[in-house]
Amino acid sequence: MLEALGIQRSEETVYRLVLDHPEEGVAELAARLAWPEERVREALGLLAEARLVAMGDGADRPVPFSPEISFSFLLARAEAELSRRRREVAQAERAVAGILAGYADGTGPRPAHDVVERVMGLDAVRQRLEELAMGAREECLSLLVGGAQLPDTMDASQPLDQLALERGVKIRSIYQESFRNDQPTVDYVRWHCELGGEVRTVPVVPLLMVIVDRESALVPVDPADGRAGALEVRSPGLVHALTILFDRLWETGTPFGEAPRRDAHDLSPQERELVMLLGIGCTDDIAARRLGVSLRTVRRMSSELMSRLGARSRFEAGVRATKEGWL
Repeated sequence: MLEALGIQRSEETVYRLVLDHPEEGVAELAARLAWPEERVREALGLLAEARLVAMGDGADRPVPFSPEISFSFLLARAEAELSRRRREVAQAERAVAGILAGYADGTGPRPAHDVVERVMGLDAVRQRLEELAMGAREECLSLLVGGAQLPDTMDASQPLDQLALERGVKIRSIYQESFRNDQPTVDYVRWHCELGGEVRTVPVVPLLMVIVDRESALVPVDPADGRAGALEVRSPGLVHALTILFDRLWETGTPFGEAPRRDAHDLSPQERELVMLLGIGCTDDIAARRLGVSLRTVRRMSSELMSRLGARSRFEAGVRATKEGWL
């Protein structure tokens, strides 16, 4: 429950016991847990570093600090780290977009050996995806935009995913949170996870992308037009940048089967993203496309957020959100 704050499960177990039995020392806590005392002391040492308990020199009984004060500090630190990661993702996204734009329009520099190949047409893209999936040795990473997936796309992916997973290939996929509103996609993802695949969700997926064995990647020539084809990238530097983008999104994503974690202001990741979009002046229509939800859903969410902030306009909501520390 508290892993996002840097508190591992064993440490949380000891901490909850300390709160329930503040009069007990290390020996009593170890007896309750049927753990060696050394293991309890190790957990208490980490809890002391996190400023959740105090352990004086030679002290045998931990003293818990006020949970309200301690967790305020941990939540603030976690939010600062999340903000740093979001900035890194945004910087990586801009860098990748700039590099890909140069290759797509032919103005970018060309190395002596061919490291970017244009794949024309949807059928050719699907065929190349199949070839990459069949040739995968260790890992496939995917970013999937748009929430709900097309039935024919899932039908084509299902046997490829099954064969890859049976061969021991690790498959990790990131979907937009809005896919939870589409039951066929939910059913497909559940089947995928039951076979051993891993799935996480984020409010916004920046582009469609597949990375195979961290050696080659397939990205759209034009993210706004899937029919324009794809770029197959094999440049080690560029594939590395795309992999960093995936890894940063994965770190902040919500595992499938878990409810999206709310922050200290009781905002879900999707609500937080919407606050940011409204704060930079996006219209409801743009926000809906970005989040992969209906215009009606965005308007409902915006109204609820403005009501919580006591704001009468989006501009006022952005100002208040900043003052309240939401952004």
